[in-house]
Amino acid sequence: MADRGERTARPEHRWPPVVAVVVAMALYTFLPSGLFEVQRYVVVGIGVVLLIPLIVLNPHRYTKETRFSRLSEVGLALLIVVANQLTLVLLIIQLVHKSNQGGALLLASLQVWVTNVIAFALLFWCLDRGGPVARTTQPRAKMRRADFRFPQDEDADTVAEVAKGSSEKSDWVPTFIDYLYFSLSNSMAFSPTDTMPLTTRAKSLMAIESFAGFVMLALVIARAVGQIG
Repeated sequence: MADRGERTARPEHRWPPVVAVVVAMALYTFLPSGLFEVQRYVVVGIGVVLLIPLIVLNPHRYTKETRFSRLSEVGLALLIVVANQLTLVLLIIQLVHKSNQGGALLLASLQVWVTNVIAFALLFWCLDRGGPVARTTQPRAKMRRADFRFPQDEDADTVAEVAKGSSEKSDWVPTFIDYLYFSLSNSMAFSPTDTMPLTTRAKSLMAIESFAGFVMLALVIARAVGQIG
């Protein structure tokens, strides 16, 4: 574990991202019967294998990190993101070739959209500033470059009651809930809202999420609703 130095931020709770992973896996597992039969079990199985050691290493708060845990955490997020994008492609193929499953495809579209929000939130959370352990244990001067700028990162010179919660004055760092909200707003607005991307990889990931969200909301769900009748 890195030396905390003058850091006062508390290590992040383990359970919000774990619950998010479980919800994403459950949504993937319970896609409508007859759709995406094989890959769902492979993805869920690999996800469980990656998740268990991470819980064992940090059962309550993110205080410890190893090279294996870091790779597993990023790998788990990437697994869900990639699997969900492949599912979106398969969903579009199903829409083209199966005109009598509008209801099932509509349900699948909603499940894929929610999973997309969770998956990208996990990936943003894993990558930004070196991950959840680095964000609270490393001195800020040694922390990796930020991928995203949150409002709290620039609130230090505002009115006192707002400045109290700024990164500079309270040692605030984003937690999973911040990335989940950011991912949800990016998926619905198809653009940044209160949080801005700073790096090329951040902009690329946001673009992929926005495009996938647009396809699901504007094409897949619209087509599925049309097939219900």
